[in-house]
Parts: sequence; structure tokens; C-alpha cells
Amino acid sequence: MSRTSIYGLTLDKLTDWLVEQGEKKFRAAQIWDWIYLKRIDDFKKMTNLSKKTIQLLENYFVMGTLEKQIEQKAKDGTTKFLFKLSDGNLIETVLMLHEYGLSVCVTSQVGCNIGCSFCASGLLKKNRDLTSGEMVEQLVKIQQSLDARAKDERVSHIVVMGIGEPFDNFDPVMDFLKIINDGKGLAIGARHITVSTSGIVPKIYEFADIDWQINLAISLHAPNNELRSRIMKINRAYPIEKLMEAVDYYLQKTNRRITFEYIMLKDLNDHKQEALQLAKLLEKKRHLAYVNLIPYNPVEEHSEYQRSEKDAVVTFYETLKKCGINAVVRKEFGTDIDAACGQLRSKQIKKERLIKR
Repeated sequence: MSRTSIYGLTLDKLTDWLVEQGEKKFRAAQIWDWIYLKRIDDFKKMTNLSKKTIQLLENYFVMGTLEKQIEQKAKDGTTKFLFKLSDGNLIETVLMLHEYGLSVCVTSQVGCNIGCSFCASGLLKKNRDLTSGEMVEQLVKIQQSLDARAKDERVSHIVVMGIGEPFDNFDPVMDFLKIINDGKGLAIGARHITVSTSGIVPKIYEFADIDWQINLAISLHAPNNELRSRIMKINRAYPIEKLMEAVDYYLQKTNRRITFEYIMLKDLNDHKQEALQLAKLLEKKRHLAYVNLIPYNPVEEHSEYQRSEKDAVVTFYETLKKCGINAVVRKEFGTDIDAACGQLRSKQIKKERLIKR
């Protein structure tokens, strides 16, 4: 019998499954407590369960599907983890230290098919989607590593901005969000969770129709179709006009602020002209729009792209502000390690291939 990750079940799904197996409903809350509050790593440690119930769980579920391969620590406290999945695939997860708390950047797919020409994540095409359990376990593994330091540290914020396109793996990502948001478990507040998309328009509408407070970010990176289509293939399927219609629907439906991610690429999208175009694009929604200007982390395989000069970033930022657009230059994390999303994974896979030769 093929066993699945216990972390992939919402509390409701776990309750329903236990009842189907002839167990009492309250067992679900007990198991949930062991998994997410006590954060044990073995069903046998659930001391208030009968041997029969423990055996039942062992027959159908596993707790450990991720194995830590590499842990890189930066001077600023950023820690990047490389995990091996049960099928041998590799993924990255990143722990970041902010003034407001500890944030984890979660991966949603093994590789990425979106094909952004500047991104390390897409160097290796998508192998498969992650399950909700594999996404939850990334967070659990990192929280367990914090528990081991005995400093009473807790992950307080989540961004689904790691390897992959979250809306290309929509249903498992939604289950993941429900599980980590559950107040009886990890209890990550909805307003402390952000999910990012490169612009899969139908899923933006679907996400807008879900009644919760989770934040949405759009990876925009260019203010016009000509430029965006050059660096982001997805724009050919969902051009900016269609994307902005979906954004307008989301804003109307939720009245929640939306973040626009904008990677600053030297002499490509960082001129004052692009800043003015971006301001014009967001003009009618500026009260609920927030632009996150991101310094580019250079990737060896994408040597044609370099990070913008500081003066260009400042001019771009000031232009947006003068036009009434809320903007910030994002703080950099892990610049002395493999900071770019997917970079550590790509390097490790190349190394393993060389060894096999």
C-alpha cells in the first residue's frame, strides 16, 4: 500500500478519514496537536492514542517525506534549506529574519514551466507538482529546526514565492494554505500569508472568489506587453490587459491591497520611462496597489541580466512616489549565499550529474 503524507490533510479531511475508519472524531484534534503543536516526528510518540490507532496511522500515512541535504546560512541570518523528496527530487525552502518576525519562503513545484528568462527557478523545467503535504512539511521542518535552538522562536509569516508557479498547482496550494492557517495547528495568520503568481488569469478570478484574508502578489516585472513578453512567456498567453482585468476583479471582490513584484534589471526595465508607464498602469488602482522593487540576484546561466545601478533604482522609486504610487525597495536577503530562487537546487543537480559521469 502506498502511504501519503499526514501533513497533506486538512483537519476536516483527517476527521472524516478517521470516522470512516471507525475512530472517534476527537482523535483528529489529538493527532493534530501532536503534529503541529508538539511537532513530534513519529506516530509512536502519540502517547494518548491506542496501539490500534497508531498502527492505523502507520499503515496509511508517513510523517517524513523531506530529507535535509544542505543548509546554507548567510551573515544576515537568512537560511536556505535544500530538501530531498521521497522520489529523489530536490527543492529549496528559505527562512528569513525580518524586524517583524520570521518568514519562510515555500516552494510549490519541482522546477517551473513559466519560463521567465531571468529566473534561476526555470533553469530546470517542471518535473512535477508538490503535494500539499510536501509544502506543509517544508514549514514543519524549519519550525522543528527552530525548536531545536530552544529560543522560543516561531515562524510567523509565509510567502509562497519559492520554486514553481503556485497557481499552476492551485488545489494543493489552497489545501496547504488552509492547513497552515488553521487556528488549532500552526496558526499562521491569513494576513501574514502571501501567495504569488506570474499571472495565470483564470486562477486569479478563482482565488478572488475564496472568502479569506490571504494576500496576493503579482510578479509583473514590466509595464508593457512588448517588454513583458520578452522576459515572461506567460504574458503571451495572458497579456497585461487581461491580467489587469483580473486584478480589478480581485480588488473589487476583496478590497484588499495587492502587491506588484518588479525585479530591477539593468538597462532593460529600470528606466524612468518604464517607471512612468508602471505608474500609468496602476493609476486607477493606486489606493490598493503596492510596488515591491526587487534588486536582481545575478544567475550564472542568465549572464545577459545584471542588477540595476543604485541610482537607477532610486530614480525609479522616486518617480513612482511622485506619481502617487506606493512603493518600496525590498530588503536583500542572503546575498552571500545562493540567494536567487532555485540557484542552490540548480547547482546541486549539476554537481550530482558531474559526479555520475
